[in-house]
Amino acid sequence: MKKILIILSLAIALLSTTGCNKDKPDEGNDPGIIQILKAKSGTVNLSASEKTSGLDINQDFLITFNSSLDTNTVRINVVIRADDNSLVNCQYSYEDDLRTIVLSPLADLDFSSDYSLAISANIKGKNKETFSGITYLFATRTGILKVDTITLNGANFKPPVTLKDIAIKNATIVIDFSQALNPSTFQAAFSLSGSPTLNYALSNENRRVTITIQSELSGYSRYSFLISSGLVSANGLAFEGFSNAFYTTVDETPKFPLITDEELLTLVQEQTFKFYWDYAHPSCGMSRERFGSGDIVTIGGSGFGIMALMVGVERGFVTRSEVMTRMAKILTFLETCDRFHGAWPHWINGSTGKVIPFGSNDNGADLVETAFLVQGLLAFREYLNTGDPSEQSLANRITTLWEGVEWDWFARGGTTLYWHWSPDKAWVMNMQIRGVNETLICYVLGIASPTHPIPDNSYKAGYMQNGGVVNGKTFYGYKLPIGYDYGGPLFFAHYSFLGLDPRNLQDQYVNYWEQLTNHTLVNRAYCIANPKNYLGYGVNCWGLTASDNQSGYNAHSPTNDLGVITPTAALSSFPYTPTESMAALKYFYYTLGDKLWGAYGFYDAFNPTVGWWAKSYISIDQGPIIVMIENHRTQLVWEEFMSNPEIGTALTKMGFTY
Repeated sequence: MKKILIILSLAIALLSTTGCNKDKPDEGNDPGIIQILKAKSGTVNLSASEKTSGLDINQDFLITFNSSLDTNTVRINVVIRADDNSLVNCQYSYEDDLRTIVLSPLADLDFSSDYSLAISANIKGKNKETFSGITYLFATRTGILKVDTITLNGANFKPPVTLKDIAIKNATIVIDFSQALNPSTFQAAFSLSGSPTLNYALSNENRRVTITIQSELSGYSRYSFLISSGLVSANGLAFEGFSNAFYTTVDETPKFPLITDEELLTLVQEQTFKFYWDYAHPSCGMSRERFGSGDIVTIGGSGFGIMALMVGVERGFVTRSEVMTRMAKILTFLETCDRFHGAWPHWINGSTGKVIPFGSNDNGADLVETAFLVQGLLAFREYLNTGDPSEQSLANRITTLWEGVEWDWFARGGTTLYWHWSPDKAWVMNMQIRGVNETLICYVLGIASPTHPIPDNSYKAGYMQNGGVVNGKTFYGYKLPIGYDYGGPLFFAHYSFLGLDPRNLQDQYVNYWEQLTNHTLVNRAYCIANPKNYLGYGVNCWGLTASDNQSGYNAHSPTNDLGVITPTAALSSFPYTPTESMAALKYFYYTLGDKLWGAYGFYDAFNPTVGWWAKSYISIDQGPIIVMIENHRTQLVWEEFMSNPEIGTALTKMGFTY
């Protein structure tokens, strides 16, 4: 029994010893293995089973293991080799408690090339774990040639940057490319609009191109710089192309000899007068709608032109006899051409006298255009010498035309006038004439009519909307008693006031001289502020109104600013802003005259921001220049129009002092 107990005790002791040592490995036991959890370049995962394509050439490689590494075994056992087996020099760093190797090539890899990332079996874990080894095959993406930096006269020239006020002489463009260029072929890819002479230089291992513009550029112009997509790097990489534009500074050199201010005013009037004298329709003497409009003559523009004829006589551009002959031709046409309830259409064929539709529903009377014409006719009637039988005859004919306009028809039994009517469309356009805009003269003439008057309260109820047009707000320090915020386009301050004298014109709502002067000053102040950062706007370059533009025609204003300056806006404002308008006139003529001055005076408009300069002349823009400059100088047209007895009577009925 004792022997049995001893044997059992020895067995238990042996078992206990074995159990206590089972977690202790012998020195010769296997320490385990490490595994790769992921391998990637940038954001692209590398595949162990197939070549990974399209890798960027400048990304780090990250290899993440399931446990920490012995970093002493990494550098010689984790390498990138090119297709020719050459070693890619890399920087090694570690993340995630030594679990991730960050392999950073010291130089960009080559485009469109094959590489291998080899991790040998000699790499070890921190606790001597082993690794079986692996090789990843990859290829870099097809390369493209890029513009790294580009400067013009030292300033960044990469889009969306657009540079302004670039000197017209010795401008320099410097482009740094991502790859070297071929010295024998690169120049053909570069161009600058206007084809100035360019000098090229390569530097920085043929990656930098320095272009010196040797020709003198045009002032105040837009230039487009292009690099063709046909450019190829020395190692064959394609280029996607490049384009940007810049604007040159104004060439301040006077384009014409300096003359006195009075001589300049006369010159502008005389040159502009030629549009109405030399370019008038040969059959009827009326003003054409615009330069190049053929048989289309304009009723409103002809009214402006009739007032210009008076200026032409007084300034000696033509003789009084010549003007009387021209006026007789115009009156004959007006007596026989299409009319509708005494009103004329907007456009008429100057050869046939038949209406030319202004729109699909606008093929009859246009009361606003008619009012502009009658304003001119009445001013001219007072200019005539009734002691001369031939001139008295013209006056009588004007009276007959004036008294034939059925203003009351266009009120439709109420106190608001309507703009359009036609025999087949009737009132379909249904456009009421309401203020505040260019149409005040319609109500003055409608109430003044001795034969077809509209109610005396039509001005207040219709045009002024019983005070609904009152504004009273201040813009750039100038108060606008009535009308739109910022005043609207400047032709609102011109068309009705070519004959109607606003200097002392006041009613319960507004002092018109204050309104028109401040409207002009707000327009100018907006251009000086230039909130949209258009090229060219400034203290001497201002004026937003209806005119042509690069896309067609529009009524430009501070609330509809398309970058277009229209000379008539500032020049027709001479009575309101003589100092500011004279500064603008000198700028338009002396500084911009090489682009802006032509056979009939100033071209209609310009937009240097998009490199657009009109070559057009429009009658309703040209006429106010002549007439309002004369009203500034002598008040000629104001005095003649206001001498009509019907006008004074009407203004009194309307509640005006004047």
